[in-house]
Amino acid sequence: MNRLFSKSLSTSAAGANLKPPPPDSAAISKLILSSPTTTLQSPLSSKTPWTPHLVNSILKRLWNHGPKALHFFHLLDRHHHQYIHDASSFDLAIDIAARLHLHTTVWSLIRRMRSLRIGPSPKTFAIVAERFASAGKPDKAVNLFLNMHEHGCFQDLASFNTILDVLCKSKRVEKAYELFRVLRGRFRADVVTYNVIVNGWCLIKRTPKALEVLKEMVERGINPNLTTYNTMLKGFFRAGQVRQGWEFFLEMKKRNCGIDVVTYTTVVHGFGIAGEVKRAKNVFDEMIREGVLPSVATHNALIQVLCKKDSVENAVLVFEEMLRKGYEPNVTTYNVLIRGLFHAGEFTRGEELMRRMEKDGCEPNFQTYNMMIRYYSDCSEVEKALGLFEKMGSGGCLPNLDTYNILISGMFVRKRSEDMVVAGKLLLEMVERGFIPRKFTFNRVLNGLLLTGNQALAKEILRSQSKSGSRLIRKFRL
Repeated sequence: MNRLFSKSLSTSAAGANLKPPPPDSAAISKLILSSPTTTLQSPLSSKTPWTPHLVNSILKRLWNHGPKALHFFHLLDRHHHQYIHDASSFDLAIDIAARLHLHTTVWSLIRRMRSLRIGPSPKTFAIVAERFASAGKPDKAVNLFLNMHEHGCFQDLASFNTILDVLCKSKRVEKAYELFRVLRGRFRADVVTYNVIVNGWCLIKRTPKALEVLKEMVERGINPNLTTYNTMLKGFFRAGQVRQGWEFFLEMKKRNCGIDVVTYTTVVHGFGIAGEVKRAKNVFDEMIREGVLPSVATHNALIQVLCKKDSVENAVLVFEEMLRKGYEPNVTTYNVLIRGLFHAGEFTRGEELMRRMEKDGCEPNFQTYNMMIRYYSDCSEVEKALGLFEKMGSGGCLPNLDTYNILISGMFVRKRSEDMVVAGKLLLEMVERGFIPRKFTFNRVLNGLLLTGNQALAKEILRSQSKSGSRLIRKFRL
C-alpha cells in the first residue's frame, strides 16, 4: 500500500465529483506499526489531509508503542511542511516522551512549541510535573512549577491548584500541603484549592487532617461546596470508617447540602466494600424514592459490590434490570461483571459477555484484556491468553506494561521450554516498545531461558539490553 487510502476515486462521470473518504486513524496506525522505522516516511502520504484530530487519534492509538508514536510525530513535523502540529499534539508527544524518561526529547519539544508560538501552556507543564511525581520525583515537579515563567508560562491560581492536585494524587500530600501553606496567600486559594487538599488527605486515609482543612476553609470565609462534602464522605469510607461516613451522610441530609447522585453512589459503594451489602441495597432503593436517579456509575458500584461481597448471579440481575430501564452500560460495567463471572469460574459466560459488549459497540479497554489474560494465565489457558494478546496488537488497544508483565508471568505456569521462548520474545518486544521491565521480570525470564536450554535467546536479550543502555544488565555466564 503506497497511499493511506485503499480505495481510489472513481474515474466515471458520476464519481468525478466524489471526495476521497476521510482518513482512517485505525488504518494509518496499523500501517505505521507494520512499517519498519527506516521506511516509515513513505506511507505518510503528503496528500493525506492531516488535522490535529487525526494526528491526536493516531498518537493515542500508538500510545503503548512510544518510539513509533514519537517517530510518527517527528516525521510529520520535519517533512510535511504544509502541516503544523497543534499544541494538543505537542502535549501528547511530550507526555509519551516523559513516560519513556526521554527528558532531552521533552525539552526539545517544549522549545519547538515556543518557536512556533503555540506554547508551552500550563497544561504542558502539568503533564511533565505529573510524570515527575509519579516517578518519585516530587521536588522536580515543584521546581518545574516554580520555574514555569522562565519558559514564557506564568503561574496563576489554576496552575497552583493543578500542581497541588498532581502531588496529592501521587500520594505526596505532605509536600502538597507544605506548598499550599507557603503560597496560598500569593495565589488567593479558593474552594477548588481547599478541595484538592481535602482530597489529598482522604486519599492517604488521614481523615482527621482533612477535617482540619475543612474547618480552616470555613474560618477563612470560604464556603465548602457539595464537592467538598462528597470528597470528605468518600474519604471516610475509603479509610474504613463506615460509622463516621454514615453519620456524615446523615448530617449532609440534615443541613440540606443538596446531596446528589455522586453522594448516593459513594455511600452504596462504601457500604458494599465494607461487606454491608443489605445497607448498600437499601441506600440504592432510597435514592430512587428520594427522586435521585441512579447513574450508570451507581449501577456499576452496586454490580461490583455484589460480585465481590454477595453473588455474581445477583450482579447479573442488576445488570439486566439496568438494561430494561434503558441504561447504556459502559466499559466499566462490562469489566466489573466479566471479572465477577471469571472469578466465579464462569469463563464461558464471561467470554459471551465480552462478545456482547463488542456487538453493542462498547470497545474493550486495557482493563478488560488484562483482567481476562490474567485469569486465563492463572488457569493454564495460555493459548487463550496469547489469543487475546494478539487481538490487542491488531486492534486499537495496544498492550501496555501491565499486559506484558501479566503475560510473561503466565508463561511460567506450565514451565515448558516453548513458553520460556515466548516469555523471552515478549520481553524483547516490550523493551522495543519503550517499556522498562522490572528487574524481577528480567532476571526471571533469563533464568527460565537458561534452565530450559535457550541460551541463544538469553544472549540476544542481554545484547538488546546492552544496546539500550539499560541498568538491568545482570552478569550471566552463558
